[in-house]
Amino acid sequence: MAQDYNKTVNLPKTEFPMRAGLPKREPEILRKWQEEGLYRRLMEKNSGKPLFILHDGPPYANGDIHMGTAMNKTLKDFIVRYKNMSGFKAPYVPGWDTHGLPIESQILKKNKLRLEEMSTAEFRDKCKEFALGFVRTQGDEFKRLGVVGDWENPYLTLYPEFEAKQIEIFGEMAKRGYIYRGLKPVYWCPHDETALAEAEIEYADDKCESIYVKFKVRDDKGKLANLTDLDSTYFVIWTTTTWTLPGNLAISLNPDFEYVLMNVPGGETYIVASELAESVARAAKIENWKSLGRLKGSEFELMTASHPFYDRESVVLLGDHVTLEAGTGCVHTAPGHGMEDFVVCKTYDDKGLTKIGVVVPVDSKGLMTKESGKFAGLTYAKANDAILEELKQQGALLASETLVHPYPHCWRCKNPVIYRATEQWFASVDAIKDAAVEACRGVHWLPEWGEERMISMIRERSDWCVSRQRKWGVPIPIFYCGECGEAIINDETIKAVSALFAKEGSNAWFEKSASEILPEGYSCPHCGHKQFRKETDIMDVWFDSGSTHKAVLETRPELRYPADLYLEGGDQYRGWFQSSLLTSIATKNMAPYKNIITHGWVVDGEGKKMSKSLGNTVLPAEVMKEYGADILRLWVSSADFTVDVRISKEIFKQLSEIYLKIRNTARYILGNLDGFDPDSQVAPADMTELDRWALMRLNKVVAKVREGYESSQYHLIYHGIHNFCVVDMSNFYLDIIKDRLYCEAPDSHARRSAQTAMYRVLDALVRMLAPILAFTSEEIWQFMPHHRGADTESVLFNDMPSPDASLEFSPTLEDKWEKVRLLRLDVNKTLETARAQKSIGKALDARVVLYADAEDADTGAMLSAIKDVNLKEIFIVSGCRVAEGKCPDAEGVVVKGENYPGITVQVLPAEGEKCVRCWMHDTKVGSDHEHPQLCPRCAGVVAGLPPVES
Repeated sequence: MAQDYNKTVNLPKTEFPMRAGLPKREPEILRKWQEEGLYRRLMEKNSGKPLFILHDGPPYANGDIHMGTAMNKTLKDFIVRYKNMSGFKAPYVPGWDTHGLPIESQILKKNKLRLEEMSTAEFRDKCKEFALGFVRTQGDEFKRLGVVGDWENPYLTLYPEFEAKQIEIFGEMAKRGYIYRGLKPVYWCPHDETALAEAEIEYADDKCESIYVKFKVRDDKGKLANLTDLDSTYFVIWTTTTWTLPGNLAISLNPDFEYVLMNVPGGETYIVASELAESVARAAKIENWKSLGRLKGSEFELMTASHPFYDRESVVLLGDHVTLEAGTGCVHTAPGHGMEDFVVCKTYDDKGLTKIGVVVPVDSKGLMTKESGKFAGLTYAKANDAILEELKQQGALLASETLVHPYPHCWRCKNPVIYRATEQWFASVDAIKDAAVEACRGVHWLPEWGEERMISMIRERSDWCVSRQRKWGVPIPIFYCGECGEAIINDETIKAVSALFAKEGSNAWFEKSASEILPEGYSCPHCGHKQFRKETDIMDVWFDSGSTHKAVLETRPELRYPADLYLEGGDQYRGWFQSSLLTSIATKNMAPYKNIITHGWVVDGEGKKMSKSLGNTVLPAEVMKEYGADILRLWVSSADFTVDVRISKEIFKQLSEIYLKIRNTARYILGNLDGFDPDSQVAPADMTELDRWALMRLNKVVAKVREGYESSQYHLIYHGIHNFCVVDMSNFYLDIIKDRLYCEAPDSHARRSAQTAMYRVLDALVRMLAPILAFTSEEIWQFMPHHRGADTESVLFNDMPSPDASLEFSPTLEDKWEKVRLLRLDVNKTLETARAQKSIGKALDARVVLYADAEDADTGAMLSAIKDVNLKEIFIVSGCRVAEGKCPDAEGVVVKGENYPGITVQVLPAEGEKCVRCWMHDTKVGSDHEHPQLCPRCAGVVAGLPPVES
C-alpha cells in the first residue's frame, strides 16, 4: 500500500483569516484599543522624545461627518501615527467648533423653539446641548475610522477654560489698539439678521438685471457748458444692484481715464469712459453717435449731478477703484452699500472737500426703510422691480440687460447677502498686515502655491468685522458707561470677564448684571460714573477657532506653541488658517504654525461636486459598513490629496481588490512562518542570491515609503507597497520559493533562508502599513512571530523601518534578476498558451527549452548574466535547458519571446514520472525502494523527517 505523502511538510497553522471581513473585525480591534488605553500608552512610551504637534482644526459640531471630513481626519492620522513611529512624541488632541449661527438655526427649526418664550441663557443651554450631541456623534465616527488621539479629553470652543483664553486674546488685541467700533459697510445676511465676515461668504451664480442709468449734470464747474447743452447732458452709471440706487450719493470716475461726451441722435449727451463708449452704445442700441469732446477723469472732480428720482445731488469723486472691466467708467457710489464706495466718500469728507455722509435705506431684515421713500416696506429684492419701473417713468433708464454673474451668498444659510453699513466691532487688519505677510514667508506650505494665496488674501483683506448680532457664541467683553456712553475695555475689565468665564462659562454674561461682573466699586475711567450696560453682540466664530493657539496649544501641557503643522481643506485660507494667523500676529507677533498642508475637495467619480440634490453623495458610514475603515483609509492614501479627490462605488470596489492583494501577501507569508524563530535568522551574506535580491527590493520600497511619509505624498506609498506586494512578491519571489518552502527539509538552510527573507519582508511591510491600514496592520502584528526587542503589544509601539544599511545594494544583482524576471514573463506566456491548448496541465507537467539566437547581443548578455540561475526553479517546471540556434521542429508549443526576441521558448511534456510529494516529473522517481513514488530529493527529505504518528 502506497504511503500517503503530503506535499507540504509545514502546513500553515496561523489563524490569520483568509478573507478580509473588515466591517466585523475592525470594531473588535477598536474596542481592544479603547480598553487597553492605546493612545495613553503610546504617549507614555514616547515620553521624552522630541515633540511633533499637529494641531487639529475644529470641525463644526452640527451634523454627521462627510467624506471630506473623513479624508481630513485620516490624513492627520497618517501623520500622527508615522511621527509616533519615527522618533517623536506626537500627541493628537481633537477639537470642535461649537458656537455659531448654524446651531442656532437648526435648534429653532428642529425643536420649534420660540425665542420670546425663553431667556438668552436658556436658549444658549439648548444650543450647548445640541452641539455636545454632535460632538459625541462625530467623535464616535472619527474613532471608527481608526483615528488615534485623546478622545476622552478633546477641546471644545464652548468649554469655560477656552472661552476665558479667547477673552484674553480679545483683550490683548484691544490693548494694542487693534479693536475698534465703527460704521462701515459689511456683508449682511438678511435671512439670519447678522453681519458676516469675508470667510463666511461664498459665491453662486445669480440672475439679475444690469442697468445703465442717466444722472443729469447739475453743476459742471464751468468746464462743459462750452461743449454741450447741460440740460441734456448726463453721467451714465452701470449697476447690477438696482435696489442700492436709493443709497446713491456720488458718482466715481478714474482720474487717469479719458472720458468722452457722446452726443446721440435725439440730442442727448452721455459722459462715459472712451474705451467703453462702443459697448455702451451697443447696450443702448445707439448708432451714429459723435464725440463733442474728450476730457481726463480728473477734470470732472466735484461736479454734481441730479439723482434720477430723488431731489438731491450726487457729487463726482475720483478713485483708483474705477476700472474698465465692465460698465461705463462712471461708478454708482452708495457709501452705505459698498466698502470702496464708503472709503472714497469718507476720504473726501475727511479732507473737508464734501459732506456726503452715509445713507442706509435697508434694515436688518432686508426691508427698504422710510429713507427710500415710496419703496419703504419692500424687500430689497422686490424693490429691484419697483425702482426699475420708476427709472423708466423718469426717463432715466438708458438700457438694461439680463446678466448671470457670481453673487455673494451666506455659506451657512446659502441665501444671498447684501452690503450694508452698520455699527460693528472690527479688528484692524491694516495695522498687522505687513507683519502677517512677513510671517507667511517663514511658513512651509504644501502645496507651495498656498503661500502666495494666503499673502494675496491678507493684502486684499479689509478690516475684520468680529461682531455678530446673535446669541450663541462668546460675548464681546465690552461695557458702556451709563453716563458718558464710552466703551470700556481694559486690563481690569478683561481680567474680571476672563475669570468669570473660566469659572462659570460665558452664560454668566447673560445671567449677571454689569455690576456683578465688574470689580466691586468699579467706576468709569472716563467720567467716574458707576452704572454700566453690557455689549449685546457676540464674537465671530472664526475668532473662536482662531484663538485655539492660546486656548489649546499654550494651555494643554502636552502641546506646544507654535504648532508644527496645521492641515485642513483649501477653504481655510480664508477661515481657520487666516483667523489663527491674524490673532497670533496681533498678540504674539508670530505665526501659530510652522507648516501648512492643504487638501482638495472630495468629488464624485466624474469630478462633480457632491450634493444631495444630485444623488451622488457617498457617506463614510456606508463605506465602512460595506468595506471597512481600512478600505476608506486606503482610498485616502491612493490619490494626490492636494487636488480634488474622486470617489465612487466603482473606485471602492477596485480598492478592495488591491487591499486583498496586499493582505493576501501578508497572509501567505504568515502561513509559511510557522515554527520560524526570528532570533535565529540566516545572515544576508549566507542567504541564497534570490533571497538577498528580495531584501534588496525591500530596501528600495522602504526608502520610497519613508520618502512618501516625510513629504506627505501618500500615493507614493500606496503605489510603492502595492507594486512590491504584487510584482516583486506574489508574482515573482513568493511564487518561486514555494518549492523550497513546501518540499525542502523544515530546518534546511535553503528553507530557513527563504523564511528569514519573508520574515524581514513582513516585519517591515506591516510597520510601513501601520499609519495607513490601521486595523489590518494591528491584526497582522498580533499573529506574526517577533524577534527579541520588538514590542508585541501593538505595531504602533515600534519604529518605522529604515533601509538596512548592512545590505549592500548591488546594481549588478538587481540587473541580473530583472533579466530573469523578464525572461520568466516570456516563458510564462508560453506555458499559458500550452495550457490553453491542453498540451500540458500544470507548469510542473512541462519541460522548457530556450533556443537562443547566437547573433543577438542582448540575448547573449542576458544568458551570460543568468548562467548560474536554476531556471527550472524560476519557471516552476520539471526541466529546463538552453540551446543555441533555432528551434529544430514544431513539437510542443513554440513562442518567440517579447521581452527577449532573441529567445524562442519551446514547451514540451515533462520526462519521467511525477513525484507525488513535490509534483515534479523526474526520470529517477522509483529509484528509492523505501519511497518508490518519490524523486530522490523528496526521498532524502522524508527519510530525515520524524516518523508520522498514527
